[in-house]
Amino acid sequence: MTADQFEIYEDDQLVSVYESQQTILNPEVTASHYTLLLVDMSGSVSESEDKAQVVEAARLFTEKVETNNRVGIFAFDGEEKLHTIVGFTKLPRHADAHASSLASFKSRDNSTNLNGAVIAGLKELDTALAAADTPLRVGTLVVFTDGTDRASRVDAQTMLSAVQDSPHSVFAIGLGAEISEDDLTQIGKDGTTLATDRNTIAEAFEAIGTRIEALTRSYYLLSYCSPARAMEHEVRIEANFSDNNGNTQTAEEFTGSLSTTFSADGFKAGCNPNRAPKFDVSLGDRAGSDEDKTAMRNERRSSKKRKLSGKAKASVGTPK
Repeated sequence: MTADQFEIYEDDQLVSVYESQQTILNPEVTASHYTLLLVDMSGSVSESEDKAQVVEAARLFTEKVETNNRVGIFAFDGEEKLHTIVGFTKLPRHADAHASSLASFKSRDNSTNLNGAVIAGLKELDTALAAADTPLRVGTLVVFTDGTDRASRVDAQTMLSAVQDSPHSVFAIGLGAEISEDDLTQIGKDGTTLATDRNTIAEAFEAIGTRIEALTRSYYLLSYCSPARAMEHEVRIEANFSDNNGNTQTAEEFTGSLSTTFSADGFKAGCNPNRAPKFDVSLGDRAGSDEDKTAMRNERRSSKKRKLSGKAKASVGTPK
């Protein structure tokens, strides 16, 4: 989408594009995208002829997704803990460079702790996103497996409840006939693919990678100059998108909106919408009253933990 596909209203009055000078900024200053690739390396994969295809598919997936995401790769087998192949990093193509390390992975327990691994992967995302320095944190878990849980360390309902309760997107990639499509769909609440054999593994990874790329590109940082100079105001942003696939007779219209309030006290001439705004990230992506903020700070000091909402909230930033 482009800036002219957004309409900005202040107190229900449309703000002229000549006043607003609205523009789209690089969303990296406001959103952090983390993707965790969780790869089943139990005996049925690590000791099989499918291993080479799985490793190459994981590498290509990482190369694709790492363009706009920080990617971490973790393996699991029958053991209780995850095995770190490469952690989240700021360095470009760092995860891609280490993805091939899966080829040398040796399973120490040939069983499959699928349920426990999914829960552990969600916790890894929680930890990584809690340390991000942007107001919006977006986590995605991608699970690859060729079978059902065999270790029974964690029951299926506990795992599925963790998936449903998590703010993160969860995708699942299955291989072979052991795991049913219904079971895969319950894990991959945001999307699944099923590879019938080793020849379609790369295609399955590619399909999920494309979904994640589209998800990453669906976040926009719209910057504009407000004509207000004092008092409290309500701002409403409306987005309008037409997808006609080149045919104006079959155009499909998509619309959406969000609202928030802001104080214009101190606003003055000289606004530059191309300056990246400064955000208060001390509360993550949660905005609330002063009482809420105080309670949140106290909670963070005592527990050193933070529960992320995972939902986009409108934020008003003032360029400095």
